[in-house]
Amino acid sequence: MGLRLLTCLYLMMNLTGPEAADRYAGRSFATRSEVIARHGMAATSQPLAVNTALDVLKKGGNAIDAAIAANAVMGLVEPTGNGIGGDLFAIVWDARTEKLYGLNASGRSPRSLTLDYFEEQGLEFVPDFGPLPVTVPGCVDGWFELHGRFGSLPMADLLQPAIDYATGGFPVTEVIARGWQSSVPVFEKFPGFKETYLIDGRAPEKGQIFRNPALANTLKIIAEQGRDGFYKGEVARIIEAYIREQGGFLKAGDLADHKSEWVEPVHVNYRGYDVWELPPNTQGIAALQMLQILEGYDIRSMGFGSPEYLHLFVEAKKLAFADRAHYYADMEKASVPVEQLISYEYARKRRSLIDPLKAALRVDHGDPVLQNGDTIYLTTADRMGNMVSLIQSNYMGFGSGMTPPELGFMLQNRGQLFKLQRGHANTYAPGKRPFHTIIPAFITRDGKPWVSFGVMGGDMQPQGHVQIVVNLVDFEMNLQEAGDAPRIRHAGSSSPTGKIMEDGGTVYLESGYPEHTREELRRRGHSISNSTTTYGGYQAILRDPDTGTLYGASESRKDGMAAGF
Repeated sequence: MGLRLLTCLYLMMNLTGPEAADRYAGRSFATRSEVIARHGMAATSQPLAVNTALDVLKKGGNAIDAAIAANAVMGLVEPTGNGIGGDLFAIVWDARTEKLYGLNASGRSPRSLTLDYFEEQGLEFVPDFGPLPVTVPGCVDGWFELHGRFGSLPMADLLQPAIDYATGGFPVTEVIARGWQSSVPVFEKFPGFKETYLIDGRAPEKGQIFRNPALANTLKIIAEQGRDGFYKGEVARIIEAYIREQGGFLKAGDLADHKSEWVEPVHVNYRGYDVWELPPNTQGIAALQMLQILEGYDIRSMGFGSPEYLHLFVEAKKLAFADRAHYYADMEKASVPVEQLISYEYARKRRSLIDPLKAALRVDHGDPVLQNGDTIYLTTADRMGNMVSLIQSNYMGFGSGMTPPELGFMLQNRGQLFKLQRGHANTYAPGKRPFHTIIPAFITRDGKPWVSFGVMGGDMQPQGHVQIVVNLVDFEMNLQEAGDAPRIRHAGSSSPTGKIMEDGGTVYLESGYPEHTREELRRRGHSISNSTTTYGGYQAILRDPDTGTLYGASESRKDGMAAGF
């Protein structure tokens, strides 16, 4: 009896004393344990969208239905990162065929806008905001492509939760509220923004109820009339009239001609795990190029957070991004040597350029022809074995600033990523898809689905994908730890516009790395910044290949969560 009392006292002291913040299990930087369930799982950056996905799964819908419903809600509750004015990409594991499918639902440039126009205006770059960077929004067509191939519940049922929230209102969450408020000075000058996104002239605060009846009406049109209700009806005519008033070129005919494209995902094998990305016009193969380079090193023995590993990571990123700036483009309009870029032979060639003790100040693109802002991510899984990795974005936060009246959404500004230099693979042309930063990811093992995941955040995305894979495979972290671990981000040395830096760029290290690591990286020639930056937003679902049990993880840096049943 005395021993039991002493044991109880000991446990109480350790659970309530100064050490109460220490984790009982798992790594010290983990924010929580993984979510574990059997019948369904969803993870994204806003809880209402996660719950919407679970509701769909509980009603008999599959993972694809759940992803569409969640994305529709996300466009309402997190307009700072996505919406039906933007593009969509997805990787789907179909349990029936036991195969991965890739969807490129990105839009093209206006057919009446030419490169000559930009040159006549004396522009060296496509403007960040306004009518000129607007491209056709591909999201809605992406929903219908996914639904037509894999969906089970009626589309009207999948859009109803978003319609209900848009009509009745929802409380704005903390991180989203902050982004919303900081966006007002950028977008308030554009017609339609205040009427759509502000309450009494101000952005909503944390916990304040926001309604968007105009978006509810647009979603009703889509639910009743299908994708043509968006691309060929009154919605398209309103968009054309508004853009014309702003001096832009997007027309109803551009929307009517839009179509998504089913593409074959591409992969590399990293230490026995097949890591899958979508081919260009996305930047997904940059992650694969980095992994191919890093596989030539014993990363595990170096240890997580070691200067040796971080140095190699940054140098591999520089090499991959130099190729990204030169080669990645719309493959309908340009020849992109994807197989060569992600090949083992090319990685070995590029790896030889890395000095293990010294940072490169300038990195140029290679010759692979050996024989030429903000985003949302969500993932869902169902009891049948289907899994969806989906990413959707308007690009720079809300997007272009172009908010057509009475529609409830802003158009994207993806055209800003075109180059205006003649002869480049990503040079602007009418009816062309721009280089894209948003990328979903997937990992299979022995031909079976293992992890569906993504990391949001511009050029952080391929860097984040690589860090997640290395954390899972080399450092044997669990799914939540892999996302919570401190991250590194390298900026500079090259950009999608092709500018080559001569100073090696800047390394940002999230809090959690020891000072000696920072000092050693400085000694090797890296410029380490103490200023703040964004390190992306991670969501993931892992399926145990033996039991089918689902594990979920959610980004602690965002408002969202993972949940299952």
